[in-house]
Amino acid sequence: MRVLVYSDDAGTREQVRQAIGRRPAADVPLVEIVECATQPKVLQLLDSGTVDVAVLDGETQPAGGMGVSKQAKDEVYDCPPILLLVARKDDRWLANWSRADAVVSQPLEPIALADAVAGLMRQRSATRLNAK
Repeated sequence: MRVLVYSDDAGTREQVRQAIGRRPAADVPLVEIVECATQPKVLQLLDSGTVDVAVLDGETQPAGGMGVSKQAKDEVYDCPPILLLVARKDDRWLANWSRADAVVSQPLEPIALADAVAGLMRQRSATRLNAK
């Protein structure tokens, strides 16, 4: 499965990549990570239908992950599940506004992040099976 990681911070993208690894859980497929740092590229990849799960950094500048999530959920047909990285637990209400499917607070806890991504991968697999 392809997992998109969006952040303007290379360190954040690296943390996410390391937390997810090649397989975030034993019962999910291997992961191919696609990184990007710009909003237009995120929307292009999401619209292409080649991404299964997206991890968006809420602190990315100039277009934060929350706004990108909201836009994708409103505009992308069959938008994949989105996990939003937020700076504080208090930002979860904004994640709800953005229609993110899951939220993980920073500082990132690798096990929590991997579990959340695996859950979204399961959700995406189930959605695709039901569509057939």
